Amino acid sequence: MATTKEGNPTDYLAHMSELDSPVEVEDYESMPSTAPLSSQLMAGAFAGIMEHMVMFPVDSLKTRIQSSSSPLKLMSSNISTQLKNIIHTQGYLAPWKGVQAILVGAGPAHAIYFATYEACKSRLIKENDTGYHPFKIALCGATATTVSDFLFNPFDTVKQRLQLNYNGRIWNMTKTIYQNEGLAAFYYSYPTTIAMDIPFAAFNFVIYESTTKFFNPTNSYNPFIHCLCGGISGATCAAITTPLDCIKTILQVRGSETLGSGQLKKASTMTEAAKAIYSVRGWKGFVRGMKPRVIANMPATAISWTAYECAKHFLMRGSTTPEEESLV
Repeated sequence: MATTKEGNPTDYLAHMSELDSPVEVEDYESMPSTAPLSSQLMAGAFAGIMEHMVMFPVDSLKTRIQSSSSPLKLMSSNISTQLKNIIHTQGYLAPWKGVQAILVGAGPAHAIYFATYEACKSRLIKENDTGYHPFKIALCGATATTVSDFLFNPFDTVKQRLQLNYNGRIWNMTKTIYQNEGLAAFYYSYPTTIAMDIPFAAFNFVIYESTTKFFNPTNSYNPFIHCLCGGISGATCAAITTPLDCIKTILQVRGSETLGSGQLKKASTMTEAAKAIYSVRGWKGFVRGMKPRVIANMPATAISWTAYECAKHFLMRGSTTPEEESLV
């Protein structure tokens, strides 16, 4: 074979074999290994704020239903009618009471949440492993929520108190809780929150990853699919964990006058709160607020995942070289 001007034929064949070899492409569903921690934190913070903000009025209604001493009035009409009644009697800003606590706490908490998940996932599942690992994903989700809830629990406690105290302010409410009930008041609900959020997070990640693999097997960026899978995950997890959410609400608003029953106000542990709910309200007390909880969590989780995947998508584009983009 004659040698061409371009070079030795052996070099040419070697070059062709390099082109035929599989190109190692980052899995879209995971943060790239080159992505800095700041990018993961930014993506998580963006997702957290979007999740809590959009459906906050419905979450506020859920808190009122779960803590009300006379729930029949609240549960006698649909959600839109209930929100209209609240606005009519207390003003347009009433359903948004407590949102300032979310603005302060949701960003950092969710930044840590998603960053912890990505860190655990990168350690437990190899980068080139395309298999299905629901138990490892569940473990990553459980670890992430344990860490983030420790930071977010005080903000969530202040939020729920503000949702019931219509004239309160975040700093004044924080100071009042601390002076009257001590530092422990911000963490009375933490064991219950963990007991609720660990299965919620585990199911959330497993259901989301499973449905994403089913609807989007190529792992490409598709906002509609991310939104759909997030909604399915959020609605399912919210319904499953409603009884624990009822217990958590009682523990977080135990100092509020709206509880009415002294037995509910005295509860300071998960077991005491569960016994008090059953004693005062019966088994139905553990499903209070399920409808607004599911309605709030379905779009909220969909928005959270869509916002997170969107942030990941643009952060990954920023960290990808022109040569890698041309190969993908």
